[in-house]
Amino acid sequence: MHLLFDISSHGFGHLAQCAPVIESLAHSHPKLDITIRSRLPLAQLKRRIKIDFNHIAESRDFGFVMKNAVDIDLALTAKRYQEFHQNWEQRVEEEAHWQKKHNVDILVSNIAYLSLAAASRIDIPSIAMGSLNWADLLKPIFSSENWFNTIEKDIISAYQSAPIFLCLEPGLPMERYLNRYSIGPIAQVGSRCREDIAKLLKLCSKNRWVLVTMGGMAFDLPIDSWPSIEGISWIVPNDKKYTRPDIAFFDDTTLHFPDLLASVDAVITKSGYGTFVESACSATPILYLERPDWLENQYLSAWLQNNARSQPLTRLTLSKGHFTHQLNQLWQAPIPQPPLPLGVGQAVEKISYFIR
Repeated sequence: MHLLFDISSHGFGHLAQCAPVIESLAHSHPKLDITIRSRLPLAQLKRRIKIDFNHIAESRDFGFVMKNAVDIDLALTAKRYQEFHQNWEQRVEEEAHWQKKHNVDILVSNIAYLSLAAASRIDIPSIAMGSLNWADLLKPIFSSENWFNTIEKDIISAYQSAPIFLCLEPGLPMERYLNRYSIGPIAQVGSRCREDIAKLLKLCSKNRWVLVTMGGMAFDLPIDSWPSIEGISWIVPNDKKYTRPDIAFFDDTTLHFPDLLASVDAVITKSGYGTFVESACSATPILYLERPDWLENQYLSAWLQNNARSQPLTRLTLSKGHFTHQLNQLWQAPIPQPPLPLGVGQAVEKISYFIR
């Protein structure tokens, strides 16, 4: 049986939600033929998903056109959606033909709606899975635009065409979808391996390590100008060029990111599912840049308050590096009981209903 996982490349959070489910499904159904369709780098997919799979480097959604990790290009996003839906029926037919050509038996989409609409048209069982949907994220931004109403109906209809919509905790309420089924958090919980990471990144194991990551999207931070803090080492992605001796660089194609999250003393990030949930499950404190124009932000932040040591940062505070006080508060706060990634097993159970 051929299972197609459609994974959005709008950041790494969609992959973080899918990877442990894919691995668990492969172990539960060893004869399952799994294809991943995504524009995320193959090296990143293989680092997260440690089973054999086919890869098709294509995408059926774009979510938002981003200027960087947090700023939406509203004009280009509006233009892209109008172009995407201009010949909607033809686009659905073309995708249905693609799924037939590739002998897809079951589809799981996180969270492209085009593939769901096409699967419904040719009676392929489909499952939507995610913490968000594009219709609800677009609505507060574009609801006053003349073009939005028709496009919103197309999107909602596509999501509702799936027999089930697995709605992850934490995430949007998804109240408009009668096919919604709530499940727990999904995360790959890493192993604490400070000695190995200290050797790999040439870090002092006695220092406190603070990971700075923006979820797989570009976002320039003037870390070179941040105040030096005695006893703290900064860990940043390998594509950043900094010259300070207290900065170490990681490459997530060679270092398993959940292990890094479980081994650092704090993480600085933007509001987003993957890093939030994996950090909380590893009891790693979180400072995060809020995103007021991103609807999901309020639900993720509320969940963090109950499940992790966390505090929001303003853009100015983050840019200046003036958050030493917040870090110390997090380190002195009681450690809450880490949440369990119960959504993995729940998702596998529901998807398995469709596997013959």
